Amino acid sequence: MRAAGVDGCRSGWICLSRAGGGPVEVRCVATAAGLFAVAPRPDVFAIDIPIGLTETGARRCDEEARALLGPRRTSVFPAPIRAVLEARDLAEGRAISRKVQGKSISSQLWSIVPKIREVDALLRADPSARRCVREVHPEVSFAAWNGKPMQHPKKSAAGRAERRALVDGYFGGDAFDAVRRQLRVRDVAHDDVLDAFAALWTAERILRGEARTVPAEPPVDAVGQRMEIVF
Repeated sequence: MRAAGVDGCRSGWICLSRAGGGPVEVRCVATAAGLFAVAPRPDVFAIDIPIGLTETGARRCDEEARALLGPRRTSVFPAPIRAVLEARDLAEGRAISRKVQGKSISSQLWSIVPKIREVDALLRADPSARRCVREVHPEVSFAAWNGKPMQHPKKSAAGRAERRALVDGYFGGDAFDAVRRQLRVRDVAHDDVLDAFAALWTAERILRGEARTVPAEPPVDAVGQRMEIVF
């Protein structure tokens, strides 16, 4: 069976996949739909993007993920409410959020709304995709992988080193470099590569039946998407 780990990047999406502990294969695609335009399609996609969305208020999975991460809690910022996906720009997104739930959204959150919207539309249109796509958060995966939250922020040199040690130790001594050589830095940042590896690590745990979720019994949103983070 084939597992895939996916993270957003400057040029679209980076997808790392492998089957049966074999070599890691690399793809970089412009759209979420491009992730599925490959044969054979992976059995599980673990993707770093909010999927299930509330109508108002915070998602329980985000709150529980922050509690798990301790010093790295700020890496989990609130997902937008579903109505924000209809906004055409940040000003409209903020107005919708204030009207529905009495608080605004950050420009950082708005920057990933197009990708959230893209994945949401894909999953709603393709039931087969919905069955194999699961939401992850790399810092939650790294914390589970490491046995405790990572010590340093992911964009720092020390943070990259400690995450790379996990990646190379599990996937092979030069796994990070082997993937890095196939991608342009202007398209995919170092931390995007590491995050995709964390997602792939989680996808393989899902296939083995070892993965956990927060919350332990995820609710579904108004369109039937699970509100969960898998690790």
